[in-house]
Amino acid sequence: MALRMRKNQSPPHPYPCPLTECMRIIGGAWTPNILWNLRGGPRRFSELKSDIPNVSSKVLTTRLRELETKHVLIREVKPTSPPSVEYSLSEFGEELIPAIEAIAAVGHKIKRSRKNNHTPALD
Repeated sequence: MALRMRKNQSPPHPYPCPLTECMRIIGGAWTPNILWNLRGGPRRFSELKSDIPNVSSKVLTTRLRELETKHVLIREVKPTSPPSVEYSLSEFGEELIPAIEAIAAVGHKIKRSRKNNHTPALD
């Protein structure tokens, strides 16, 4: 006997879904790590590469370009010899930091619960 389909009690989400829109920006590989490391101020490519040692140069370059295109970060060429480039969060990028911090807080709870071998208590 098939189970009866229950009605979804969640309020309907607006279209397009705001969660989907946000995840399109912060959901890319290494994107949360980039935002996390830029929240402290401008960083050069080599500094970000050092901050996120497991990311390849190609992927980091791709993510930085995508985030610049989406107006999440600002790429500034400094008039030095040789020229250097700094990346910093735009005003829009700064608005994403609380979401990244909330995700990190849940991640810490999950890590603690795994360490203690029980299901995370998300309060």
